[in-house]
Amino acid sequence: MFSKTLIANRGEIACRITKTARRLGIATVAVYSDADRACLHVAVADEAFRIGPPPARESYLDGAKILAVAQRCGAQAIHPGYGFLAENAEFAEACAKAGVVFIGPPASAIRAMGDKAQANALMQKAGVPMAPGYHGGMQDEALLAREALRVGYPVLLKPSAGGGGKGMKIAEGPADFYEKLASAKREALSAFGDERIILEKYLLRPRHVEVQIFSDNAGNFVHLFDRDCSLQRRHQKIVEEAPAPQVPEALRQAMREAALRAARAVGYVGAGTVEFMFSPEDGAFYFLEMNTRLQVEHPVTEMISGLDLVEWQIRVAAGGNLPLRQEEISGRGAAVEARLYAEDPARGFLPQAGRLAHLRFPDTGPFLRVDTGFRAGDEIPVDYDPMIAKVVAWGADREEAVLRLGSALGEVSVAGPSTNLELLAAIAADESFLTAPQDTGFVERSLESLLPGDKTADARAVTLAAIGLICERRAAARESARRSPDPWSPWNKMNGWRLNGEARETLRLYEILPDGGREHRLDVTYLRQGFHFDLNGARFFCANGELAGDGTLEANLDGHRFKAVWLRHGQELLVFLGRGAPYRFDERPPVAAAPGQERAAGRLTAPMPGRIAALLVAPGERVAANQPLLVLEAMKMEHLLRAPKDGIVKKFNHQIGDQALEGDELVTFESGNA
Repeated sequence: MFSKTLIANRGEIACRITKTARRLGIATVAVYSDADRACLHVAVADEAFRIGPPPARESYLDGAKILAVAQRCGAQAIHPGYGFLAENAEFAEACAKAGVVFIGPPASAIRAMGDKAQANALMQKAGVPMAPGYHGGMQDEALLAREALRVGYPVLLKPSAGGGGKGMKIAEGPADFYEKLASAKREALSAFGDERIILEKYLLRPRHVEVQIFSDNAGNFVHLFDRDCSLQRRHQKIVEEAPAPQVPEALRQAMREAALRAARAVGYVGAGTVEFMFSPEDGAFYFLEMNTRLQVEHPVTEMISGLDLVEWQIRVAAGGNLPLRQEEISGRGAAVEARLYAEDPARGFLPQAGRLAHLRFPDTGPFLRVDTGFRAGDEIPVDYDPMIAKVVAWGADREEAVLRLGSALGEVSVAGPSTNLELLAAIAADESFLTAPQDTGFVERSLESLLPGDKTADARAVTLAAIGLICERRAAARESARRSPDPWSPWNKMNGWRLNGEARETLRLYEILPDGGREHRLDVTYLRQGFHFDLNGARFFCANGELAGDGTLEANLDGHRFKAVWLRHGQELLVFLGRGAPYRFDERPPVAAAPGQERAAGRLTAPMPGRIAALLVAPGERVAANQPLLVLEAMKMEHLLRAPKDGIVKKFNHQIGDQALEGDELVTFESGNA
């Protein structure tokens, strides 16, 4: 067993690997970029080393720097997690040459399965079912267009050198083929350093089913069951479950055997996942790709098997055999995982960045697991994938697991950047998902019904906001009294004490809503045992509350007890009550724009910080509203920005490769031509 391991990753997966390493008595070494110096994965490791500035190519993708740190600190092994260098054959080879164990498959297997064209040829030879497509090395655009016609639209364009959904595009027909091809090539080059593309027939309503496999250096191979990962957006998974539901047993066994054949064909060692597209209508399944690493969704397999896949990885890398034979591995119940992302589903799942003012998860236990790399107060940087956490629930059957997941998501509260929390909760509560697995287009088709409508605060929520504010004032008064030369003076009290009669006050809270907001006037009477609230005609005759330091607000409204979360985020007051996003209030009325300072209509501004990846028109060109103008690359994704109006592009304010800040005006339109 290793005595010290370096974890060449960040965020939740680095924290998760550290947890197993610590249980095994292995010292851990973290690496971090300047953007991550205060992150959780740095805090939980035994040692940590800076490896560069925020861009991944200058830090987490710089294998030479990471290997130098491993040699400097005496780490015997490097665990790459997933993403970054996890499927980099050159890095695996460099580790071997330096005498550092790479906790993953041999470089030959990574190279064989990382090159999609080569992988598909190997899979055909091994008898693994393949989807119609073009997997050749010739990359002439005209040739690829002809191959797309031969395969038949719609076609899926996939980077030959990578996976995880990055760079994947769907071309609906010849009209958009070249645009999608150019975008796929740019993302592939950015993410994997290789712009080669393969084509596959796009199945209209498939399910995404994968098989977890494991092998060792002695030639032992096992599968650890299967998973369904069909709920996706932007070709990336957001909800996964194990085992894959409603798959006929004979077909399930055929998939598992095909996965093991695929692993044997490349001399695989360690943890891997063979992914298939599965057509429920005719029972056909086709090889999609093999991920030569630990998957993001591995917790659902661990929950049903009771096994620690990271421990298995470490033991196999250290020269040990698989801990169990196939007949000794059993599955129990079902598990479902939801990925909590900082993103805005209502704006095309636009990634978000910023400070997590508040982050709270439910208590974990045998039936519930939360993997995260963030704490309240941490910053989500713009340079990396915006996943905040994974919430995983187990049940005796699928229905119980989904219900437990929904309950757990209801206890999650987060403030700061927008998240997909309410979307995940809606999926878990959706009757069609609860009763049957869905295909890969489910989220996109159902998005309008799954997204929450604008919710406005009722009298209870407004009153709780006011109670929290009064409790905050009292806490400040107590602190002031503590520092006062006369701490017992009645003038230091904030409980409405008066020498004669009852104290009254009018509070005005301004609810922040998408359309601007609305005012709530609360007339407060301070009583000996609490308050009397009169709110727009709604009355609470006896109200009181206690606000804890962690934001927990316990309140009593006319004998009805509530528990909420109340906190201040800048000038805003946030009230989490029940599921979903918080109610937002401000003590001040919204500030109207000064005359002449109104936001100009039809401006094209950066929706988030990012790098200009492509300019799609030339200065001086007349454009129509909604015409693609430029591509912004942010958080490992491309975002196509379109013209907000008809007009003439006078100039682009940033050039290819420039960094744009959120809110930067990207295009200047010719005056008088809009």
